Amino acid sequence: MNSTTWNDSRFGPGSYEHASQEDRSAPRLRVHIGATLRPAGGRAFDTIIRDLSVGGFTATSPARLEAHNFCWLTIPGFPAMQAEVVWWEAGMIGAAFGSLIDHDVFDAIVAQYRGSDLGAA
Repeated sequence: MNSTTWNDSRFGPGSYEHASQEDRSAPRLRVHIGATLRPAGGRAFDTIIRDLSVGGFTATSPARLEAHNFCWLTIPGFPAMQAEVVWWEAGMIGAAFGSLIDHDVFDAIVAQYRGSDLGAA
């Protein structure tokens, strides 16, 4: 029987799967929200937010975005939010918001998308 744990080579220390579970300032909610992402000095493109917290997000990004560069995430109906790219890997970006999203704003985003495909990720 095959077992997948944090200790095997695929999920062990140093892997993305392991790192993505460490050092989070807030719990993340799995989502599937269409949004726009604009890297600093670049053109905006459509993205799908895959998880969201008051501290950051993971989203699709066909273009490679370098760590430590800034970007702006715009969710329809909400103002653009500045974030710093933490990682890019295989068409996905992880970013940390410049300042934590207000809990009321986070709750409003979740409430707005709860009836769509929120959590379908």
